[in-house]
Amino acid sequence: MQNNLKPRFFISSLFALCLFITTGALQAQELKYTDGNDSWNPDLLGNHRAIVQFTGSGTVAKTTIDWRRRDENPEQKRIIVQDAKTGKDILNVKSENINRESGTVLFEPVSGKGTYYVYYLPYIDEGKANYPKGVYVKPENTADAAWLSKVKADLKPNCSVSEIQSINAFNSFYPMEVIATATETQNIIAQNKGKAFLVFPEDRTNSIRMQKDLPKRWIDKGVQNTFTDTALRGEYLAFQLGVYALQDLNNLKVTFSDLKSKDGKTIAAKSISCINTDGTKYDGTVFSNTVNVSKGRIQAMWCGIDVPESTVAGDYFGEFLVSSGGAAQTVTLHLVVKEEVTHNGGIDQPEKMTRLKWLNSTMAQENTVIAPYTPLEVKEAEVSLLGRKVLLNKNGLPAQIQTFFTPEMTSIGTKANDILTAPAQFHLVDNTGKEINNWKNTSFKFTKKEAGTVSWESTNTDTAVEMQVNGTLEFDGFLSYTVKITALEDVTFNDINFQMPLQPTSAKYLMGLGQKGGERPESIKWKWDVANKNQDGAWIGNVNSGLQFSLRDEKYSRPLNTNFYLQKPLLLPASWGNGNKGGIDIVPSGKSVLVNAYSGSRSMKKGDVLYYNFNLLITPFHAINTDFQWDSKFYHKYDNLDTIAKTGATIVNIHHATPINPYINYPFIEHEKMKNYIDEAHGKGLKVKIYNTIRELSNKAYETFALRSLGHEIYSPGKGGGFNWLQEHVGDDYIAAWFVPGIKDAAIVNSGMNRWHNYYVEGMNWLVQNVGIDGVYLDDVAFDRVTMKRVKRVLTQNGHPGIIDLHSANQYNKSDGFNNSANLYMEHFPYLNKLWFGEYFDYEKNQPDFFLTEVSGIPFGLMGEMLQDGGNAWRGMIYGMTNRMPWSDNADPRPIWKVWNDFGIKGSEMVGYWSENCPVKTTNTKVLATVYKKKGSALISIASWADNDVKVKLNIDWKKLGIDPAKATITIPEIKNFQSVQQFSINAELPVAKAKGLLLIVKQ
Repeated sequence: MQNNLKPRFFISSLFALCLFITTGALQAQELKYTDGNDSWNPDLLGNHRAIVQFTGSGTVAKTTIDWRRRDENPEQKRIIVQDAKTGKDILNVKSENINRESGTVLFEPVSGKGTYYVYYLPYIDEGKANYPKGVYVKPENTADAAWLSKVKADLKPNCSVSEIQSINAFNSFYPMEVIATATETQNIIAQNKGKAFLVFPEDRTNSIRMQKDLPKRWIDKGVQNTFTDTALRGEYLAFQLGVYALQDLNNLKVTFSDLKSKDGKTIAAKSISCINTDGTKYDGTVFSNTVNVSKGRIQAMWCGIDVPESTVAGDYFGEFLVSSGGAAQTVTLHLVVKEEVTHNGGIDQPEKMTRLKWLNSTMAQENTVIAPYTPLEVKEAEVSLLGRKVLLNKNGLPAQIQTFFTPEMTSIGTKANDILTAPAQFHLVDNTGKEINNWKNTSFKFTKKEAGTVSWESTNTDTAVEMQVNGTLEFDGFLSYTVKITALEDVTFNDINFQMPLQPTSAKYLMGLGQKGGERPESIKWKWDVANKNQDGAWIGNVNSGLQFSLRDEKYSRPLNTNFYLQKPLLLPASWGNGNKGGIDIVPSGKSVLVNAYSGSRSMKKGDVLYYNFNLLITPFHAINTDFQWDSKFYHKYDNLDTIAKTGATIVNIHHATPINPYINYPFIEHEKMKNYIDEAHGKGLKVKIYNTIRELSNKAYETFALRSLGHEIYSPGKGGGFNWLQEHVGDDYIAAWFVPGIKDAAIVNSGMNRWHNYYVEGMNWLVQNVGIDGVYLDDVAFDRVTMKRVKRVLTQNGHPGIIDLHSANQYNKSDGFNNSANLYMEHFPYLNKLWFGEYFDYEKNQPDFFLTEVSGIPFGLMGEMLQDGGNAWRGMIYGMTNRMPWSDNADPRPIWKVWNDFGIKGSEMVGYWSENCPVKTTNTKVLATVYKKKGSALISIASWADNDVKVKLNIDWKKLGIDPAKATITIPEIKNFQSVQQFSINAELPVAKAKGLLLIVKQ
């Protein structure tokens, strides 16, 4: 365990606050809680032991250990006794009266008088290495009958317990998890008879961890109605109010008075807040939470004083009122403000809980335009954005959506690519089969016209219903609709549906609704199944024009992803789903491809409201930046920087579980080492990005238990389990996530959209400003586009490169709800620089249309790289993809990198096989060609999907290629592990091996 976990986990080895136990006839003795300094193997013995001194004689030692354990059913867990001299287990052991408060252990003192160890939470790890399942070993009778016959019923204790020791400080239960006894708890309740609750103020260094047991620390201190703490000027001082409910409590609140000094100086009450009840949501809206506490439970109310830097040093006094219903208690605060001004608001010392302030941050929330996007422009009912245009009907819905990207996707042209053949429209069909079409549009107006956001509203009425349409278009192509349908009288419908008639040329490919990415099937009939499938829409389009659509209602909640979908699935939209009557059909209709989202028959009473909300993403988001692809050669491993530089790589991705970034999604503990590494890398011309995302959070986070106090806001509910530390300290009601065996980093799954995203944005900003990171490597994403935009803003501020690449394992499986990774994360694509779609993506069996839509990123303005088994170098190259160093032993990208450099691929124009303008085709439709052309030369990439080895000829349009065939020479260069040098004439046949290909260089 790292020794820099700082005061949060510190235990005094010799002078810890003492607990006193009585062991029969022995005198009361001092019991210390100490750090074992990793001096035994926890995989065999567990993390906790009592150190026992045998002072008697004979062959039976007896000790009663007042261990005060928080775990349930200790009698069902094995006790192991070891001889301290030899380290050997003692077989003759007998236990009695084992309970959470204490336990009596009898054993054979094989070495006579001296020290013995009693281990009382031994476990074994089952399950997978990265998803362990700690199972506590059941009791076992190993004592022989002869020794047991010597155990007398009236034997008095003849041992003393000198210490309770944990394997290391991080595993200690002291002081906040040493439980009070039932008698102590009943006594303190009796002493406070008539109260609805008790309040125990606690400082920031001792996070309240238990919800079911009072810590003995509070028994020793007694109920306090005063609290004293010290802060520096400019510091955010966090503290806790532990509320113990003596009856059910509803709407628990903490309110604050001003803090005043004797000479009239004031710290205003507005500078004090409770994060459990008040704050700011991840999207900038007001957070307000009701806290209820069941009888017998403990609730930590985390509060913070944001001490202004201008505060005059001195003593300040005020009151906190803790209330629930008609019950209230007052705590007097004495705050000592020091003269010293803290650096950076104290944020640089997260072990002091100063970063809890970040939970309510609004950093980078304003929707300013992010490069390369351009400000929105509104002309009458037409809104233009980078490479795209939306034309609106008076009913507020799209009349037409256009893109202007060239087929090559390397630039924006002037030719419009229409996506719709007719306006998108809602159809409301009554129970007679008649469509409601006598709409009166009473208003259409723009409500916001800003560079980053344009919003509008339209009200449409008929005799029976009103349809209120509110739309918002953002600068990146995100088009969001809230469609509120209100019954003006009792009405029955055969169907309410939404239809988008698409141009076939803009509907060539499809991804989603149970379909892997590829060419669109002739027809699709899809039904809702949220319990099993993370599906609420699809992407349909072509390389240079398309739409992603998703159907939602006002209660939409982002589900979990990446192995956890089934534990928090989608909510069936009441409108679209309609008790599973709804669905989506995609079928040919005349000269269109019709997307028909229907909801089926239903009745509405007068005044009933349904929300048929939907989102559209207009693709592609921008032209492809091919030069970034050629310049950005990733080295995806922590390594010696000189070694990395020699490979030709230009960007280093630092994963978690590395010396400078050890703990998953919490890159703050070893930040000094990280900064030193990044500074050295910059000196060698390398950029450094780090692994940091939201999905799970390391148990090493200083704020773990403060976040737990927020209920299910930050952490998802679950069945618990997993690595033993989580079971012993977090207890229950969580989902165990990724685990790293070597450093024993055990993560907990985050819930949906919450204020941890505010912390995440602030953390990214801090890492840019103080550590110098050049970007972030995302391993799947559990936040939405609001947070992604904020992250991109802080990463790119003041000229920082802000490079973001996204890795995803293939989500098309049962655990992930059969969603497509590209479809799942498309809302983030506008802000990514590169894709790395990796594990479980099959680069051998899937067809080119799958590569194009699900892996390459090209239809969205991105490029990617391969991972699984090293990818397929030949197929990857026709999309401009290699794999990453040194991730796979099967493929080394350096030979391809060398070809790029030798040819001078930077500045070339990529013309893919998907473009009508590609100047090279082969005589076999299953052997595809992509051209990288520049003045006077071209690099031709050929890849085969033929079932066997084949021979092909090249059909070259020399005019499009820009090369005089009379002067042209074509060479097939030697490329290690890719191809051998070959002689080739223009009209000759090329042998192409199955699942492989060639790279040819044309020059004149």
